[in-house]
Amino acid sequence: MPADRSTVSHESRTPPAQRFFASCPRGLETPLAAELSVLGADQIVPTDGGVSFSGDLRLCYRANLESRIASRILIRLGTWDYRSEDDIYQAVATLSWRGLFDVGRTIRVGVAAVGSPLKSLDYITLRIKDAVCDSFREDTGQRPSVDTANPDIRIHAFFEANRFTLYLDSSGEALFKRGYRRSRSEAPVRENLAAGILALSGWRPGVPLLDPMCGSGTFLVEAALIALRIPPGIARTFAFQKLRSFDAELWNGVRSTAQTECLSPHPLALYGADRYGAQLDLARRNLDAAGVQAAVTLKQADVLELRPPSEPGVMITNPPYGVRLGEQEELARLYPRLGDALKHKYAGWRVWIFSGDQRLPKLIGLKPSRRIPLFNGALECRLYGFEIVAGSMRRRSEAAEVRGRR
Repeated sequence: MPADRSTVSHESRTPPAQRFFASCPRGLETPLAAELSVLGADQIVPTDGGVSFSGDLRLCYRANLESRIASRILIRLGTWDYRSEDDIYQAVATLSWRGLFDVGRTIRVGVAAVGSPLKSLDYITLRIKDAVCDSFREDTGQRPSVDTANPDIRIHAFFEANRFTLYLDSSGEALFKRGYRRSRSEAPVRENLAAGILALSGWRPGVPLLDPMCGSGTFLVEAALIALRIPPGIARTFAFQKLRSFDAELWNGVRSTAQTECLSPHPLALYGADRYGAQLDLARRNLDAAGVQAAVTLKQADVLELRPPSEPGVMITNPPYGVRLGEQEELARLYPRLGDALKHKYAGWRVWIFSGDQRLPKLIGLKPSRRIPLFNGALECRLYGFEIVAGSMRRRSEAAEVRGRR
């Protein structure tokens, strides 16, 4: 989460605004910025791995509750120059930590760096933790406990060459943990990544959506939540509820307003299929846990035999991609047949395939109109977009060339 130096000079002119940083999977910064703009954020600055912005406490609550793409909403506490570990300790210790949260809350410190001369991030993590605890001990006579597994409060520090920025995490558990997932398939797409892919695809509610290899159904659940206007965070709690600044009345109002805009689950043009019944059972369980099972139609079918369930729309899928040699050979046989099935059955559809296998465009026999680098956790992937037309792309190109000569 890079420090946002580009907006420091503006803060003195807007003292009521708090600075925030919304982290996200790399590649989703632009749709996240658009989402935050709709929520009412100001001074929006996309950077690598997230978006910095300004706003008030209400916006902080709304971003946590309603953002479908963000991973975390971090509150910026300050930015300082540093030359040594002692400089860092002193800067952190000057903050009034007891004004931010109660000493009885457990804490965890996380550190990231780009271009920093620091030799040990583990040591810096320890020094920041000591500065926080020593500040509490000086003010209250007590120290907060550390819990690296399930802390009440997360503190994040990001270091550049000679400056560092400190953040307080308002989210707690990462925001992609919606609370609906009951089971996981072998390599699921994270929920906020799925929502970001839906945004990148251009899909909108009312347009038919098909995932022919739906696995545990993440794309379908996220699409249903969008179409039914259900906030992704409606079933969970957040770290900001444990801060001293927490305004229960304001939060209850934000949550109630969002709930009044939700639509009752009903059948929508959302379709999923999978070759394996066990996978469909996982999808049904997740759809049911999210309260949107009525919105989605599922069918057990092989992707190569599946017929379009509706008029042309958008297909989004995350096919398996092999790690072992045998899996790679099996997929090398699948991809050409998948390309043929798309060309022969799905003319007029916009197809988006998310894959960690960068051989896919060559093997599938289709020319992508877009290639978007994305990350599923630490795994580098690509989102390939295809415009499917009747016959092959080559024949279409040749026909256009002939017409151009006339």
